[in-house]
Amino acid sequence: MKTRFHYELIACGLRGHQLVGTDVATLRPGDEPLVREHGDGLRWHRCLRCDSWVPLRPPEAPTREHLPERSEIQLPLRGRPLRDRFVLRLIALDRLVHFLVLGALAALVFLFAAKRAEFSPTFYRVLDDVQGTLGGPNGLRGGGLVRELGRAFAAKSATLHLLGLALAGYALLEGVEAVGLWFAKRWAEYLTFLATSLLLIPEVYELTGRITVAKVITLVLNLAVVGYLLYAKRLFGLRGGGRAEADAYARDTGWAALERSP
Repeated sequence: MKTRFHYELIACGLRGHQLVGTDVATLRPGDEPLVREHGDGLRWHRCLRCDSWVPLRPPEAPTREHLPERSEIQLPLRGRPLRDRFVLRLIALDRLVHFLVLGALAALVFLFAAKRAEFSPTFYRVLDDVQGTLGGPNGLRGGGLVRELGRAFAAKSATLHLLGLALAGYALLEGVEAVGLWFAKRWAEYLTFLATSLLLIPEVYELTGRITVAKVITLVLNLAVVGYLLYAKRLFGLRGGGRAEADAYARDTGWAALERSP
């Protein structure tokens, strides 16, 4: 028997069950799919997200006479749409971290360019510590980010400004991806796929040199993101493309999907 991972239970654990009819005075026979009345004085309310039945006492001061019409009830995400929302928001959080780190680095580069002599020793020491913590080599002789930045910082101020602009532009790209993915925008899925795919080239090249756990984990995570977006989200017409994606979502949302659930 195949066991399905229930994202609905996670959502309800974080946000609580989504119930209707907790404030109504009278139940009608047609309300049984959502609310049922038992002889023990309790009403059993069905969660619109995870299908759990929750026992509650009838309201002492009801604000409605009957359940609202179905057109008035906003159904929560469930099934595949809910799963994709979780996954896309995890990717969005990862992109948010990138945005913050790259933005901070861009600000440091511009600050360094303005006060190079004053901040040079501290700046190199901090970058060296950060690189070592992330699994890279320590010291300018060991290579990696610190050595490359060391070469750039020894150059003219114009070079530093170009480096800062490049970091700021990359940070902006990651920020746009994060916002778009958080709100499940289709264009953000394509943007994230293209940007992450391009990053795989230098990441694979990095592994031809010194291999670290951090580099391997980063590569695996980015491969997982690319694979998920390409296959599960049906980008570029794969597995039926956007139309098949919309059909699959339609099967897992709406009142028809709710009625098919046990």
